[in-house]
Amino acid sequence: MKDYHVVIIGGGPAGLTAGLYAMRAGLRALLIEKALIGGQVNTTYLVENYPGFPGGVSGPELMQKMKQQVEELELPIITDDVREIRPKGKSFELKLTEKTVSARAIVIASGAAPATLGVPGEDRLRGRGVSYCATCDGAFFRDKRILVVGGGDSAVEEADFLTRFASTVSIVHRRDALRAEKVIQQRAVDNPKIDFIWNTVVQELKGEHKLAEVVLKDVKTNELSTLKADGVFIYVGLRPNTEYVRDSLKLDEQGFIVTDEQMRTSCEGIFAAGDIRSKLIRQISTAVGDGATAASMAEKYLTANDKI
Repeated sequence: MKDYHVVIIGGGPAGLTAGLYAMRAGLRALLIEKALIGGQVNTTYLVENYPGFPGGVSGPELMQKMKQQVEELELPIITDDVREIRPKGKSFELKLTEKTVSARAIVIASGAAPATLGVPGEDRLRGRGVSYCATCDGAFFRDKRILVVGGGDSAVEEADFLTRFASTVSIVHRRDALRAEKVIQQRAVDNPKIDFIWNTVVQELKGEHKLAEVVLKDVKTNELSTLKADGVFIYVGLRPNTEYVRDSLKLDEQGFIVTDEQMRTSCEGIFAAGDIRSKLIRQISTAVGDGATAASMAEKYLTANDKI
């Protein structure tokens, strides 16, 4: 079983930044990503609020640049899934799918996945009209009617992107005002293909072999209505990927990992960074800051405890 100074779980902006700082500190590091390097950023068509890219940069391109930077430092990256973390002496054992690795410190940056609505028909019609990724599936809805559920940055940005394909895009929001940044809101308001359905939630998704109708509920009057739709794209928040630490670390009410400003968790030697952490803002820029802090504090922890 190979022993590392630090193992980083997750290959999004936070994990890649932690890997960059760990390698520059001379640590024996390993990054584990269970899916695609870049995480949720890969599903973003255009990133406009990350410094250094006037005019914006595509999510996949930004993540490729971050990946290239850590590869130049020869950070080992493996594709696997962490099933369990358990203390063993002065180190930790990470149980993966088919093997176990040892780490003297851990940075958890496994991010979060799109939250679901939890309404009838959602699971059954996933991939058949129900989607959580406009960049992945938007082209399948050319000249179709689409509903986007949500009112934050992601929902409104992706609604604007979907107008490249759809005939009309309706943003369904449970309140009477959007939560997205003002500049993003204005872009949607100015787009003739976008309309808004306020004070409304999705009650049910209907269709035999693919989505055909969406049942909506007015939250003020409780009145139900039905709209024909070819696609529904859901952006109602994030669900943290914390299943493997649910019983070993302190989490907040939503399941995000509680840390201090130095990214330290409730377990000494384990740090958390990025979207998986309990915090106010979840953006690429804040994930990068978290990753840098977590790796730096992990190095200080290792040095102070004679683990290097």
